[in-house]
Amino acid sequence: MIDYETYDGIGLRELVAKKEVHPKELVSAAVARIEALNPSLNAVVHKMYEKAMADAERIDPELPFAGVPFLLKDNTQAIEGGKLTHGSKLFRNYRAKQDSEYVKRLRRAGVLFLGQTNVPEFSLMGITEPKLYGPTRNPWNTDYTPGGSSGGSAAAVASGMVPIAGANDGGGSIRIPAAYCGLFGLKPTRGRTPVGPDYGRVWQGASVEHVLTKTVRDSALMLDLLKGPEKGGAFFVQDDPDSYLSQLEKPLPKNLKVAFSVKSPIGAKIHPECARAVEKAAAYLEKMGFIVEEKEAPVDGNKIASSYLMLYLGEVASTLKAAEGALGKKVKAGDVEPATWLLGMLGNVTSAAEFALSLREWDTAACQMENFFETYDFYMTPATAFPPAKIGELAPTRGQEFLIRLAAAFHLGKPLKKMGIVDQLFEKSFERTPFTQLANLTGQPAMSVPLHKTEDGLPCGVQFIAARGKEGLLLRLAHLFEQSPLWIDLKENPYYSRKV
Repeated sequence: MIDYETYDGIGLRELVAKKEVHPKELVSAAVARIEALNPSLNAVVHKMYEKAMADAERIDPELPFAGVPFLLKDNTQAIEGGKLTHGSKLFRNYRAKQDSEYVKRLRRAGVLFLGQTNVPEFSLMGITEPKLYGPTRNPWNTDYTPGGSSGGSAAAVASGMVPIAGANDGGGSIRIPAAYCGLFGLKPTRGRTPVGPDYGRVWQGASVEHVLTKTVRDSALMLDLLKGPEKGGAFFVQDDPDSYLSQLEKPLPKNLKVAFSVKSPIGAKIHPECARAVEKAAAYLEKMGFIVEEKEAPVDGNKIASSYLMLYLGEVASTLKAAEGALGKKVKAGDVEPATWLLGMLGNVTSAAEFALSLREWDTAACQMENFFETYDFYMTPATAFPPAKIGELAPTRGQEFLIRLAAAFHLGKPLKKMGIVDQLFEKSFERTPFTQLANLTGQPAMSVPLHKTEDGLPCGVQFIAARGKEGLLLRLAHLFEQSPLWIDLKENPYYSRKV
């Protein structure tokens, strides 16, 4: 058998097309890696091996990703009849009633679904440590988090279990794990990829679907296959006339302008290694003929953070309410993790006016950034303000969990909101990841590019944001970096290089 883990998705598909390997062999190789590595990494929580092997027997070898093993994310990426737990014991026994549109499009592309990956409860955190399944660990160093909420998918790709895995991004959930695991992660423009059929929008449009990959070309081809309008979709974005994959071979325009900042938008500290990652990228771009200027985005970072928190409150409260209808039972505090219940409680004492005013901030920021991109082609920042945290470092303390349970028992949502307890709980998380939420609220495409490692050997990503509809420009820039000496080599990751 070929060295399965060294190939990207397009590479594996080419082997299938040449009849050098059969899709069943690819499934067997992927299963072997999952079974060998998952006990240590805890990336995969649901397995579908038999169905994948059966599908491999009859796959059309002409399909663009024919026979390529793939892992879905255990939240919105539903397979009819399959488990869909959202990382919560509330949905432990829930089975999806239909395929998501995302799954339908990938099935038509020829991928073989081997299972689903671990997520934090309801995909709410930038770490992947659900109480239901336990923490997912980073293949570069298992003492550390792979990030979240697509942490299981990132660990699976970074360890070579699969070349591509499903991901979505409502506040950084593609870009944070990409940054922590040395992967490429693109968050498309709002409305570019499908979220239905159960939804017309997810998180008011902040969340979009895509993938985590080792290579830029896999991400580009996936975007070609996933893009396009859907029935009931709340947002529409004009299609790019050229395929994203073909655009990678086009040279970038001359005199592109890059604004960059290494300052936290909420005024917090930035780890020197994360700043260094941006500075290295800036120096490289200048060398390549780009016009590079240090300049912050023209938005109020604290208002962005507050608007994002308001989204959390409203969406978690509505999720728990909708769960009662889906499951046919009253949801109680013990059914979910304490932090989730707290967010729901606070959401229930938040007014519609507060929520609507928060959405107005999104539109204000979107206009400000679109004006900004009339001058600049890219905005570059660290993907995260700090390298990966240690497992358990960002979890609520026992004391905090006790207070939340106490508040739930006595219905103290309003007093807790006035006290600002949610700000305290999420302060550490926002300090570590203050850069990614902006693109979710404005709807602009953004990516994390693996361009730096710390002295401890942990990856640091660099984020680039572009104007709405400019994924092609971002992908071409990423392809340029992919051919540079800055691009991180996954072979230096001990799990990726491990033979099974």
